Amino acid sequence: MKLLGFWLLLVVFLLCGKQRLGSRVGNASRKVVICPNCPHLTLKVEFSSTVVEDEYIVAFNGYFTANARSKFISSALKNSNVVDWTILPRDNPASDYPSDFEVIQIKEQQRHGVLSLEDHPHIKRVTPQRKVFRSLKYTETDPHSPCNETRWTQKWQSSRPLRRTSLSVGSGFWHATGRHSSRRLLRAIPRQVAQTLQADVLWQMGYTGADVKVAVFDTGLSEKHPHFKNVRERTNWTNEKTLDDGLGHGTFVAGVIASMRECQGFAPDAELHIFRVFTNNQVSYTSWFLDAFNYAILKKIDVLNLSIGGPDFMDHPFVDKVWELTANNVIMVSAIGNDGPLYGTLNNPADQMDVIGVGGIDFEENIARFSSRGMTTWELPGGYGRVKPDIVTYGSGVRGSGIKGGCRSLSGTSVASPVVTGAVTLLASTVTNREIVNPASMKQALIASARRLPGVNMFEQGHGKLDLLKAYQILNSYKPQASLSPSYIDLTECPYMWPYCSQPIYYGGMPTIVNITILNGMGVTGRLVDKPIWQPYMPQNGDNIEVAFSYSPVLWPWSGYLAISISVAKKAAAWEGITQGHVMVTIASPADDESKTAEQTSTIKLPIKVKIIPTPPRSKRILWDQYHNLRYPPGYFPRDNLRMKNDPLDWNGDHIHTNFRDMYQHLRSMGYFVEVLGSPFTCFDASQYGTLLMVDSEEEYFPEEITKLRRDIDNGLSLIVFGDWYNTSVMRKVKFYDENTRQWWMPDTGGANIPALNDLLSVWGMAFSDGLYEGDFSLASHDMYYASGCSLAKFPEEGIIIGQTLKDQGLEVLKQETSIVENVPILGLYQTPSEGAGRIVLYGDSNCLDDSHRQKDCFWLLDSLLQYTSYGMMPSSLSHSESRQKSAPVTDHPLPERMEGNHLYRYSKVLEAHLGDPKPRPLPACPHLSWAKPLPLNETAPSNLWKHQKLLSVDLDKVVLPNFQQNRPQVRPLSPGESESWDIPGGIMPGRYNQDVGQTIPVFAFLGAMVVLAFFVVQIKAKSKPKRRKPRVKRPQLLLSHPPKSPSV
Repeated sequence: MKLLGFWLLLVVFLLCGKQRLGSRVGNASRKVVICPNCPHLTLKVEFSSTVVEDEYIVAFNGYFTANARSKFISSALKNSNVVDWTILPRDNPASDYPSDFEVIQIKEQQRHGVLSLEDHPHIKRVTPQRKVFRSLKYTETDPHSPCNETRWTQKWQSSRPLRRTSLSVGSGFWHATGRHSSRRLLRAIPRQVAQTLQADVLWQMGYTGADVKVAVFDTGLSEKHPHFKNVRERTNWTNEKTLDDGLGHGTFVAGVIASMRECQGFAPDAELHIFRVFTNNQVSYTSWFLDAFNYAILKKIDVLNLSIGGPDFMDHPFVDKVWELTANNVIMVSAIGNDGPLYGTLNNPADQMDVIGVGGIDFEENIARFSSRGMTTWELPGGYGRVKPDIVTYGSGVRGSGIKGGCRSLSGTSVASPVVTGAVTLLASTVTNREIVNPASMKQALIASARRLPGVNMFEQGHGKLDLLKAYQILNSYKPQASLSPSYIDLTECPYMWPYCSQPIYYGGMPTIVNITILNGMGVTGRLVDKPIWQPYMPQNGDNIEVAFSYSPVLWPWSGYLAISISVAKKAAAWEGITQGHVMVTIASPADDESKTAEQTSTIKLPIKVKIIPTPPRSKRILWDQYHNLRYPPGYFPRDNLRMKNDPLDWNGDHIHTNFRDMYQHLRSMGYFVEVLGSPFTCFDASQYGTLLMVDSEEEYFPEEITKLRRDIDNGLSLIVFGDWYNTSVMRKVKFYDENTRQWWMPDTGGANIPALNDLLSVWGMAFSDGLYEGDFSLASHDMYYASGCSLAKFPEEGIIIGQTLKDQGLEVLKQETSIVENVPILGLYQTPSEGAGRIVLYGDSNCLDDSHRQKDCFWLLDSLLQYTSYGMMPSSLSHSESRQKSAPVTDHPLPERMEGNHLYRYSKVLEAHLGDPKPRPLPACPHLSWAKPLPLNETAPSNLWKHQKLLSVDLDKVVLPNFQQNRPQVRPLSPGESESWDIPGGIMPGRYNQDVGQTIPVFAFLGAMVVLAFFVVQIKAKSKPKRRKPRVKRPQLLLSHPPKSPSV
């Protein structure tokens, strides 16, 4: 017994020692985590955007040697008399290979030299070199906040945001995911995201990412990190002489993809190629990315993770290189951004058709609040955005590798992106015929297998949550083909098909545009064979709708678009019901070398289902003016609320389904029908609508538009205008140094283009002023906030004018002085005098309707104004308001004028440059839709169009998954205050990975041997004492037949 006691004491001692060792290891790993020793700190990131003086990126039309590039540049500058120029050396791994760009420094006659370069036949484009800087700072915060809830705020040093920033470090890298819970019964277990998504099933089948090259574009990785077994190459593209990660972001991303221990990655045997493109100070240059992208093409990278993004979808060098990457068979996975829950906030390049754009969900399968929402906005105003993200997965509280070892939990779409990258890498390794794996086929497998989340629309979840095993089944029975995203159009299916399902269609309404993405898994290039065919189902009244098409003439790379316009036929003007049909599309691609045919083709069916109602009365129909809204990019259009210095750009599209979504939802709930005008005023029938709603308009107006609007209002159309600030002195105050033109830029308009609006309204004796006001007030028992709005400068005496006491924000901006102004006229209502004529309403601020930075909504005011414009019912709350002014506004100041030297004509659809002032362009023709000739079918359509999107020639029954008994970690949220930096030995790769897990296994082997030895000692002691024999019970042998279990946590 003494011997037994000795052994038991030894085991206890070793176990305690192991716990202390684990504690020390955990502390060591936490030293590199952002809050060391858990002080009460708030992490702040500060951005600044600086100009690289005199440096330009010269892009060529092809790949040339360094000597050839130098000769082209020398030849181009020879005739420009530019002598002081230099080609800057780029000391990186790509410098030994031909390149398609060069970085030069020009120190004289910059503009003339740039123009000379652009004239050279081998030079495609000249753009400035850009530099971004990012810094992390700590400040004291609430001592009661749990340490693992690092808070994140931003402060912009520049008046213009970065073109492209990390979607983790800069926009929610250590995003707080803690939530309050009054009671917890079970201890929370950190998320093993790979096992949660059932990657262990594929591991036990022998698939671990082998022979797949995956690139991580980030902050680098240390050479001897214990979590990685197959780091094939580390390259540095920065000006720092190190390959190591000094921040931790690159290590975390690489760990989610390919860690082999503790916080397990998806593909531990994948070839990791680490591209260090950010310095430890978070500095990067466009040229670094371009060189690194070229090197990735040379190295034949299979999968590339990019956790950066920005709103500038017109950043041509970057976007062109992304297209080139995917054209070279690189599967690019990118985060969609952390600008949620606002709609229209997709980041580039995740908004591109050939890129897999990833959104984030939490472990309760709710869309993460930070995850950006669709739609894409670069198709506006004439078209409509596409469905994005493509797919969502876990991005909140995911565990990944720490900078030196151990694990940490982080949140953001930059966390969700490497989850999908790891899954894609693992899936690629399961395919025997790797030739079928390309950016299109992989996206097809992911979206066809995704599991739809209930109660979430397509602009939030895309096609649904990543389903790794079903994607494996689809990919391993896949044959090259084309598919559509979305794969059907059901305007009756809510909430998934929001906003289409939120409003039925009717005769006389603006055509409903659905923008479909074509994915071509047959080849990098393709085309549509003939035109799409419209086949209505006669039993389902399919002939009650008309369909028109526009589409990409060439599908490249791997994708294209198919825009479908749907309108109600005249014979259904008074009809109500459901109508169905389908569109047939045939895609052709060049055949591969082994095929005997000239082309390979794929025919796709696109089901369509819509609800038709009788045309609503004119008073219920509102027309939203989209045509006259401008946004960044390409120009500098500032936010409407000058207080929002951290988000200075107006970049969300100003659409009723993006940053005016809440207003649209409210109007629909009140029974109004809202349509969007994407063309000039000359292109709509005003007799169909009760009110034209103009909000935050930045565009100019054609003279023909002004004339037609006056005529329309005389004939009964009403007009509501929500203006915004416009003050040339303030516009000069918020100027900034632009990196593209290397000039000081000022906004070409304010929050709205007030001079253009005044031209539109002048015939009625109305005008806005250049006053700039803000403040809280009460109107009709409602609390209101006026955010950087203007006042009324002129208004007819017969109208009703509402004034308020506000603060002069313009004076505060210009002179840092505070002044209170009484009786500022902010609202005017006017009945035009002609018989049967419409009514006009002006209000000086649109922020109360805009979701971007709305503090207090004014939807009640919009309801009252629509009652007035649609039905002529003057709201008593306004007509008898104490704020009503007895006389029209009188001002001695001249009306606002356009700022001298502005460049609005560069981005305007209305203006064009002349020798003097810009002049209106010729009025464009109205859009004309060519309706497809129907080919009716006498067959019954399915009642429910949605199923898991079935790809052609895919049979899931042929790919059977083994029935492993798996013991996966439970998925529960972390308890408040619970540490996320656990060092858990249970997170060891199964099977053959047990031999590679470092020093953890010997300790456990020794402890196990001690326990076994103690057991035998007990048995020997027991046999030495005589005791009554008991019947033996035979041990069950069932466990021997079971396959090995996956490790539990």
